[in-house]
Amino acid sequence: MKLKTKELLHELKHHSPFTAIATVVGLMIAVLVIYFIKVNIDEKTFELFHFGHIFVSSIVTAAIFYKYKKNFFQALLVGSVSSMIIGSVSDILFPYLGGTLLNLKVSFHLPIVEIPLTIIGISLLGSVFGTVTKLTKIPHFIHVFLSVFASLFYLLAFSPSFNPLYLIATFFIVFIAVIIPCCISDIISPFLFLGERIKHCNCK
Repeated sequence: MKLKTKELLHELKHHSPFTAIATVVGLMIAVLVIYFIKVNIDEKTFELFHFGHIFVSSIVTAAIFYKYKKNFFQALLVGSVSSMIIGSVSDILFPYLGGTLLNLKVSFHLPIVEIPLTIIGISLLGSVFGTVTKLTKIPHFIHVFLSVFASLFYLLAFSPSFNPLYLIATFFIVFIAVIIPCCISDIISPFLFLGERIKHCNCK
């Protein structure tokens, strides 16, 4: 099972523009909501999108696994564990590290440790749903937007120092937080669990 760098970079070429656009749109919506509509982004807001991200991720991962290997319990395990890891890295770890580098005084909040039963329950529910429905083609933008907003809202909810001057830096933090864990995981998952070859597209 060999993951080719050329294929990985080719897929990232497709994912990167959309991820960048989604990040910009997310930042614009966040500015509108916070500074014009005057809505407070708090822990509950972040957790709503974090839960959604884990749920959608577990659906797709479990469904793809079960499509190629008809083992219900393995599909649940792969779907739930993968979504919890990817969700924690993308929505929390990367934004926290990025915010810390910018001296935003970001508080560390890790739901998988603080409310483990909730996170495990959501990931298992998504995995069961994905395995039963075999829903492998949830639009990619749903996954990306949930991840973008979860990462962004983590910074907004847990950083008292955040202000509009940090928006450019925030773009790069959120972009990296999404493109690395989420997009790359979508590409390497078939290699990691199933040994399936990446399908080539017909673009130049």
